[in-house]
Amino acid sequence: MTKISGKVLDRNIYTDGGYLEKNPLWHTDESQFKVTQILRMMQNNRLEPKTICEVGCGAGEVLKLMQQRMDRSCHFWGYDISPQTLEMCKRRANERLQFKLADISQEENTFFDLILVLDVIEHVEDYFDFLNGIRPKSDLKIFHFPLDLSVQAVARRRGLLKRRELYGHIQYFTKETALETLKDVGYELLDYFYTPRCIELAKETIQKVAVLPRKICFAIHQDLTVRILGGYSLLVLAR
Repeated sequence: MTKISGKVLDRNIYTDGGYLEKNPLWHTDESQFKVTQILRMMQNNRLEPKTICEVGCGAGEVLKLMQQRMDRSCHFWGYDISPQTLEMCKRRANERLQFKLADISQEENTFFDLILVLDVIEHVEDYFDFLNGIRPKSDLKIFHFPLDLSVQAVARRRGLLKRRELYGHIQYFTKETALETLKDVGYELLDYFYTPRCIELAKETIQKVAVLPRKICFAIHQDLTVRILGGYSLLVLAR
């Protein structure tokens, strides 16, 4: 996902094509999974926004899929700093779905009912500045944090380095630190739940082998399973 504002550590990889070279799909293969989780959160909290913005929209596939599943009265905007993703977004744009190459925190007179921040914060050096910058741009926000910190990830020599080298992660969260970060900035937490990335998006053989043990352990104790085995993300609704 493309990472905005708040001082990206090596901003060039998102603007010079380096990130696209390593991730040619720009994670569009994960979009349906994310949309399912977002709509679940919206349904649980009876949210019916008329304007939705995704900050760090990447190729725009999440917004395209949401548009297909939501009422026609809802309008969508995607913001990103990567010229490469803007090219990918063009074929998804339409009258109710627009994209802009810009840092939303620098936009004036811009406000939405709901902002989506999906797999973005882990890429931003000064994520407190980033979170403060988007606060006035909407009343409600949905954040998606990959929970990279787990016993098994830390135990493997390259468990976290792979996320850093391939996906550009420079911040690593647990459920607790993700929630405390939002509260530190002044957000009110309204709802949150784990999302089973390790179950729904398992690709490598070792990941597929671990699906059943993860399911069983998660059914017994969610927090302990996530802390030890990892592989989950956290979806948070905040005001």
